[in-house]
Amino acid sequence: MAVPPDLVGFAESAGPAVCAYGPDWSATMEALRAFWGSFFRNPWRIQDLIGFGRETWQLYTESWREMSTTLTSLADGADLLISGQSSELQASSIADYYGIPLATLHFHPVRAHSRDVMTTVHEWQFWLAQKKLEDAQRRELGLPKATGVATRRITECGSLEIQAYDEVCFPGLATEWAKFDGQRPFVGALTLELATDADEEVASWIAAGPPPIYFGFGSPAVASAAKTLAMIDAACAQLGERALVCAGGTDFSSLPYFEHVKVVGAVSHAAIFPACRAVVHHGGAGTTAAGLRAGAPTLILWNLPAQAPWGTAVTELKVGTARRFSRTTEKSLLADLRTILDPQCAARAREIATRMTEPAKTAAVAADLAENFVRLGRVG
Repeated sequence: MAVPPDLVGFAESAGPAVCAYGPDWSATMEALRAFWGSFFRNPWRIQDLIGFGRETWQLYTESWREMSTTLTSLADGADLLISGQSSELQASSIADYYGIPLATLHFHPVRAHSRDVMTTVHEWQFWLAQKKLEDAQRRELGLPKATGVATRRITECGSLEIQAYDEVCFPGLATEWAKFDGQRPFVGALTLELATDADEEVASWIAAGPPPIYFGFGSPAVASAAKTLAMIDAACAQLGERALVCAGGTDFSSLPYFEHVKVVGAVSHAAIFPACRAVVHHGGAGTTAAGLRAGAPTLILWNLPAQAPWGTAVTELKVGTARRFSRTTEKSLLADLRTILDPQCAARAREIATRMTEPAKTAAVAADLAENFVRLGRVG
């Protein structure tokens, strides 16, 4: 398994042999957050956008050749090459080089579909931006220059495109994609459901009072830890609710103590979410799935465009609502919390939970799909 250098330890803890691959994930996320934060806050400041965009692109392009070399070496003798969303363009050329099947893993809909017409535009933009890099890679591998959008080539060559999220989250998509004859199977969110050192203490704190509202914002640090924590405390105080704040990549350690707020580094979502009254988070695919599986009403405060579809999904499913984090104020947070704490929203969340896949079944189905794809040499 090849992962960013700062995720090697985590990946090794799950069992496989691991190789460092590309830039640190935290650096990539910080660069993306800086770019999109500037884009949404001050889109007229073109020079800032150019600077942040250049920083993000530089991280990607500087590591491209090294990533290609690493992946080419690792794939030698493999029966199947499985790629995440960000590496599938590189992986498709290496699969071509070795003549082995390719499977891709998608954590939200990234192929063109009628619910998001901009996906087609993004496919072209992304491919054109990377075309020189892909051409150089294929030239070094002795492959002919590729023509046409990369994502469409991946589909046309019969690759297995595993949809690692639940069909219920995007109604109608499975029907629309049925024409691909099983090439895009929905398996549900993949998760290890790992325990953390804080789980037992947090469970005791929860049991000592009314169910809290969970708040977590992912790995990239929020812009202002002090303002964020004060906003959470003020909104929950007005509602008479307790708050459980998962720090993630944000340092809350030097901030004042709030009586009804507990701050922890990390918790097991699978263990803690079912005991929470509602969950508020950044809209990561795994966190969203954990909340839906727990039957918890959800408020998504997203930062990146890849998180926005999950905000739309929970809103359309009537299990919560969403807002861009940078536009969140104490007043808007209070209003959004009242929305998700409505009994009808909670009842709908409990109903949707019954239609989510179980994690163990998800992993088994995904593994069977990959193995059958190798055995049969095709989907199905």
